[in-house]
Amino acid sequence: MKILLVRVSSLGDVLHNMPIVADIARHYPDAQIDWVVEEGYVSLVRLNGRVRNIIPFALRRWRKSLGKPETRAEIKAFFRTLRAEQYDFVFDTQGLLKTGIIMGAARVVKGGQKVGLANGSEGSGYEGISRFFHTKSIPLDPRTHAVARGRLVVGAALGYDANTPADFGLPAVSPSDPRPDWMPAGPYVVYFHGTARDAKKWAPASWIELGAALAPMAILLPWGSAKEKAEAEALAASLPNARLLPKLSMADAVLLARHAALAVGVDTGLTHIAAAFTTPTVEIYADSPRWKTEGNWSPKIINLGDRGTPPSVAEVLAAARSLLSAH
Repeated sequence: MKILLVRVSSLGDVLHNMPIVADIARHYPDAQIDWVVEEGYVSLVRLNGRVRNIIPFALRRWRKSLGKPETRAEIKAFFRTLRAEQYDFVFDTQGLLKTGIIMGAARVVKGGQKVGLANGSEGSGYEGISRFFHTKSIPLDPRTHAVARGRLVVGAALGYDANTPADFGLPAVSPSDPRPDWMPAGPYVVYFHGTARDAKKWAPASWIELGAALAPMAILLPWGSAKEKAEAEALAASLPNARLLPKLSMADAVLLARHAALAVGVDTGLTHIAAAFTTPTVEIYADSPRWKTEGNWSPKIINLGDRGTPPSVAEVLAAARSLLSAH
C-alpha cells in the first residue's frame, strides 16, 4: 500500500500529524508512506524513520517571487515530483485550499481514495472548499484533540481504531548524541517563552520568578524573531542562571527540546516538540483552549492553565519540581 500524507504547516500542526505514521505502520507494516510538507519542516519529518519520501513544498518562499522564472520552475518541479507516484490513499489532514490543491494534483491508482476532513475544529482555519478535492470526507466532533483528528480520519479510511497513546516515531536521546557548542554539558531547563500572539504569552515577571526558584540550574532562552530576542535579553538580564542562545535552525531547535532536563513553554510548536519527545514538559495555556493541543500521551507532560486563566508561578514551579525529581 502506498500512502501520501499532506500536512504542510505550521510547526505544531506538522508535529501533531506524526502519530498517523506509527498507526499506519502498526496495522499495515508494509505500507510505504510519503509526506508533503513545507520545506522548513523537512528536518523534523525526517526524524521519523517510517516516512519513505518527503516532498518539500515551499509556498512561503515562492509567494515572495512568483514572477521569477526560477520560482515557476521550482513549482513545476514540485508538481512533477508529486505526480511521479500513484497512491492507494492520499490524506489531507489540514483542510485548507492549498492542501486540497496538492491532494487534487496527486495521482491515485484505479479505485484509490483521496480522504480529508468533513469539518473543522473550533477556532481552526479550516476551509470548506478543500472538500472539493476529496473522494471521501470524514466528519469529526469539533472539539477533537489536534493529534486525534488526523489519526481518526486515517483510521476511519483504513479500517482501524486509533485508540492507543500517540507515538510520534521520534528517536530517543542517546548519551552519544553530539551536543552543539551552545548546549551546556550538564542538565538545563529551556524556556519556550515566545509565540506570535501576545495573548498566549506568560508574564515576564513570572518567567523571572520561576527561573530564580530553579537556580542554579541553567536556563536556556531561544528566540525566533527580533521581538522574541529582545524579550529573551530582558529575561537573561534578570536571571544570572539564564543564557541567551544564538538563532537556531529548526534542526537545532529540535535538539534543544530533545536534550532538555525540563521544558517550560507556552502553547507553541517548540513546546509541543518537547512534549512529543516526552521530554519532561510543563505546558502553559493562557489564551488558547487546553483541550485542543495539550500533551496527553505521557506522564512526563503537565498541562496548566486554560483560555483566560494562565497558571500561577507557584503552580508551574510545583509542576517543574515534580518532573525534575521524577525524571
